[in-house]
Amino acid sequence: MDGTARVKCLPIALKAIGLFYIFGVYPMMLWAWPTGWGKIPPYHEFQLIGLALYATLGVYLILAGRNLAANIGLIWFTISVNLVCGTTMLVMMVANRVEMVNWAGNISVQYLIAGILWYLMPRNVKLLQRLDSESK
Repeated sequence: MDGTARVKCLPIALKAIGLFYIFGVYPMMLWAWPTGWGKIPPYHEFQLIGLALYATLGVYLILAGRNLAANIGLIWFTISVNLVCGTTMLVMMVANRVEMVNWAGNISVQYLIAGILWYLMPRNVKLLQRLDSESK
């Protein structure tokens, strides 16, 4: 996929990831895979804080898809925070095997999100600015 095609897919990915952060993390944490997304024993206060942060970031990612050039920093923040959190969880999982099930679900999704956004982010900012201006 060339740079232009990747940039055209970026708003779609931002919207999908944003919607997942808003509507998908909570069901994953409680029902779909609580041992891979939640903490055992549950720490409800910390989980609510995490959900609030994910939902807020999700809203901003959806909005970022409307003006990519103005939101490069937010997109790179999302990539880096997923890599840092995923790596931190990986280290914690290696250090404490009991946590393996809890961390495995989070790690894979965080690396997947970081990888998708990293792949779709243009290497040439001018291309991003040109495509943004053409879409308006």
